[in-house]
Amino acid sequence: MTVKEHILALLDSNKGEYFSGEDIAGRLSVTRSAVWKAIKALQSDGYSIQAVTNKGYSLSPQTDILSAAAVAKYLDARGHKLRLEVFKSVASTNELVKALASGGEAEGKVILSEEQTAGRGRKGRPFFSPAGTGIYMSILLRPRLSATDATLLTTSAAVAVALAIESVSGLSTQIKWVNDVFMNGKKVCGILTEASLSLESEWLDYAVLGIGINVTLPSGGFPAELSEVATSIYEAGNPQGDLRNRLTAEVLNRFMGYYEQLKERLFLPEYRQRMMSLGETVMVVKEHQEQAATAVDIDNDCRLKVRYPNGDEEYLSSGEVRILL
Repeated sequence: MTVKEHILALLDSNKGEYFSGEDIAGRLSVTRSAVWKAIKALQSDGYSIQAVTNKGYSLSPQTDILSAAAVAKYLDARGHKLRLEVFKSVASTNELVKALASGGEAEGKVILSEEQTAGRGRKGRPFFSPAGTGIYMSILLRPRLSATDATLLTTSAAVAVALAIESVSGLSTQIKWVNDVFMNGKKVCGILTEASLSLESEWLDYAVLGIGINVTLPSGGFPAELSEVATSIYEAGNPQGDLRNRLTAEVLNRFMGYYEQLKERLFLPEYRQRMMSLGETVMVVKEHQEQAATAVDIDNDCRLKVRYPNGDEEYLSSGEVRILL
């Protein structure tokens, strides 16, 4: 860790408390000048660090900037197996992790960014990723899974996100098949899983699990084309400090708990419980055509069973359904 990272970890673990420059320098075995430069760099990054004569430096309890050290405070034994790196801005966390995976990076690398300038959702759709209001992260996984079982990654992640949001906020969530998390009828989280398949073994070489969560309402709201379909966990600002770091850790803890026993499908009861529109009419989208059907059930492989008006039934393992709100 750099001097800057060590100081951030110290202040973040003791928000509201003051540490003198001399104290910090002694703890880190560096000069007071090095401490001052690191503090200035952190302030430039947006951290609300107060400097008071004869008291020292203190990080505001209301600070809500993502950092590996801040997330690590809330990780349990499962989450601590991960290696986190946080960026101020990237084009796409998924693209960055895919590049690392292709270069041989080991499982457990997690990339987070304060914003994405070219975030993507399913089918290449842009994913709105403004700075400072969301969680945009990608996890590198190397599971021993076949391509047909890869859906378990994204569905278990949806449950992890839903439960994490409920735990931190106390608010209810739903899941739209396959893996979108909704609140109050609007999308609050999108999940994109991309994988590389070994043709020789027919197992996944790696998978990149991308998660984008709208935590607080962006300044000026969502773009017009998203305003009717997207929402954030909180629409009136951040009611608590360190919100995004806590939520990030909660998602990672819960997901890793499921991932370590993925084939046991421990997440499935929660997935079924939160599934939207079971028993209702949905539009099944295939090759740019839509057909009405009744959403009947979710099977043990997270496939959606639908029944068409003529009585025919089908299990959907991929594709898209549109909910009639």
